Amino acid sequence: MMFSPTPRKLAALAIILVLLAVPFWAAASGSNYVVTFASRIVIYAMVCVSLQSIVGQAGLVSFGHSLYFGLGGYVVALASFHLGEGIPLLGWSGSNEALVVWPLAMAVCAFAALIFGALSLRTTGVYFIMITLAFAQMVFFIFVGLKFYGGTDGLPLNARNLFAGQRIVDPVTFYGICVACLGLVMLFCWRLSRSRFGLVLRGAAASERRTLSLGFPVYAYRLAACVMAGAMGGLAGALWANLNRFVSPDMLSWLRSGEFLVIIVLGGLSSPFGPIVGAAAVLIIESVLSGWTDRWEVIFGPFIVLVALFAPNGLWGLLRSRRS
Repeated sequence: MMFSPTPRKLAALAIILVLLAVPFWAAASGSNYVVTFASRIVIYAMVCVSLQSIVGQAGLVSFGHSLYFGLGGYVVALASFHLGEGIPLLGWSGSNEALVVWPLAMAVCAFAALIFGALSLRTTGVYFIMITLAFAQMVFFIFVGLKFYGGTDGLPLNARNLFAGQRIVDPVTFYGICVACLGLVMLFCWRLSRSRFGLVLRGAAASERRTLSLGFPVYAYRLAACVMAGAMGGLAGALWANLNRFVSPDMLSWLRSGEFLVIIVLGGLSSPFGPIVGAAAVLIIESVLSGWTDRWEVIFGPFIVLVALFAPNGLWGLLRSRRS
């Protein structure tokens, strides 16, 4: 099959090339800041792709996705803390191996999404938004009250996790792992959106009654989508904890959830590449404007309003409109 150079395909290819070129750019500049900043964008894009999978596909606007982001980070931090202190946690001595704690973080977040999703999906519309926010804030205050694990001061990691027994010290190596994880998450979400599962989710978002009349258990499909989104968000949180070597209740706050929603709306809901564009735009604008003024949100706010008015499908959606 011949490659037809549409604007979206060219933009996707450009994004992939930029992600692959970051290590060479860092080597040429002699600074690790570029790699660290790019790692932040990649991790943010990953958690936003997971959120987009339920907002864009199922029409479930969650205001509590930071719950899984923060919970995944805390699983990694607690496993490292108990290993270093020599204090067993429920009979487990802890671990610092990424191939152990990262899947564990995903499993814990998937289980949390199963419990909270099963309750939240009993509601719809604004009530769903509010109950997801309530659950996220509940977990937020639980970790704020855990003084043994730092409380509001957070919990540092002594070192990054081991990956197959090797310490992830090199920023370029860690960035490569983040990009690989993002690629797997995007591929999974892309395949899922084109499967019958994705069609059922979109059909239920358009008309739940008609989808039910066709014999599809809409509640089960939506719950499965929430569980998968929670697991992917937990993986992003585990990577974020390793990037900063620190976790805090701030990862669980509603402000973080709002930031994720802004990113996917800004980038666009029509493609997994939208969150990458949105994450890059938000973090780059924040970095530039915060260097000028502490009140950078005053400038960033009108920009979001302009995008909402003139690009309702997000920055990624502009490519389709220009083509048509």
